[in-house]
Amino acid sequence: MKRNVTIFASCGIIVFLTSAALRAENWPQFRGPTRQGISSEVGLPVEWDAETGENIAWKQTVPGKGWSSPVVVNGRIYLTTAVADSDGDNPDHSLRVLCLDAKSGKELFNVEAFQRRADDANRIHPKNSHASPTPIVDAGQVFVHFGTHGTACLNLDGTFVWKNTELVYEPQHGSGGSPALVDDVLVISCDGRDKQYIACLDRNDGEIRWKVNRDTFDADKKFAFHTPLAIDVNGRKQVVSTGANSVSGFDVQTGEAIWTVRHDGYSVVPRPVFAHGLVFICTSFQRSSLLAIRPDGQGDVTETHVAWKSNDTVSHSPSPIIVGDNLYMVSDRGVASCRDARSGDLHWKKRVNGSYSASPIFADGHLYFQSEQGEGVVIKPGETFEVVARNSIGEPTLASYAVSEGALFVRSENQLYRIQQDERR
Repeated sequence: MKRNVTIFASCGIIVFLTSAALRAENWPQFRGPTRQGISSEVGLPVEWDAETGENIAWKQTVPGKGWSSPVVVNGRIYLTTAVADSDGDNPDHSLRVLCLDAKSGKELFNVEAFQRRADDANRIHPKNSHASPTPIVDAGQVFVHFGTHGTACLNLDGTFVWKNTELVYEPQHGSGGSPALVDDVLVISCDGRDKQYIACLDRNDGEIRWKVNRDTFDADKKFAFHTPLAIDVNGRKQVVSTGANSVSGFDVQTGEAIWTVRHDGYSVVPRPVFAHGLVFICTSFQRSSLLAIRPDGQGDVTETHVAWKSNDTVSHSPSPIIVGDNLYMVSDRGVASCRDARSGDLHWKKRVNGSYSASPIFADGHLYFQSEQGEGVVIKPGETFEVVARNSIGEPTLASYAVSEGALFVRSENQLYRIQQDERR
């Protein structure tokens, strides 16, 4: 009888573990499966400590430097990095794609996609890297983008399907924006100091489907680092892309600008969010504004389709996030805020300390903010400000979270961490 109980118990454990694995949500691109920072994972930790090892399942050294965020699909982690060939001020770099086992952190492959030569006149900002755009994993393929150095598609074993080096421009401070995968195309914002355009690549062969110039309305500074967002409006797919002095919704098939809103801003970083029939964008530098736009217009809708606007402690770099009826945001200087998404009314505005570049996420009933100083601040969503926990990994980080398998994945300057409840390991 005892033996039968043991067998049944063992079977139950196996079934539980298998079911848990099957339920694990993939995080296939920047800001996850919804592209807006929302995860359905449960059982996530709210406290961790890299020094004591509390809730740190593993940490793995990542070669080179890169601020792309990790993505996690079917038990594998994909990320990019730039490995310098010397310690000089401006060395050659090998631009590489890495794959790690999500359970152990073990490296599965590490391949070179492109090279960045020392004679490249385009320098990066001290906060940027030569590997800042985040990969996309979809239908057995990995898509990586290194700005003007090239875009590529790989199989899951690290072999290349195609490479494209035709998206040429002069980046200011390096590249940062990630592609958007929409059906069978990649849409990429290419906003340099010399030219500004949106390009669409065929996912199957990397060929350019269309390329359209962005209207920057005589902006003095025209560069940006934007990740587009695909949305569906009245049955028509459009890609929202923000650049200097304007944001537009582009038709996915043709590149036609369906609508445009003018603004005063440049060096745009945050990815838009879409909820309650509104697109929310941040205009980044100068004095950043948060705009709530109805995306169902035609032509220049600056005067007719901006539902509300705020200039109060709007982020330059982190993307906003919407949970329920509320929009949350953290400014680069560490001021978090909560607003009613439909009206823009402010519920609270509080300093959370530190500087911020990473975009926040919502998972398992909590908001997670990650500071540049390496502190993870966990906040309870709602119209009253409440900090649940503060957690340090002791290293700088600008990359955003990935969430999968009941764990948070955090990239620091030198390490990749898997953070999860100790009892689940």
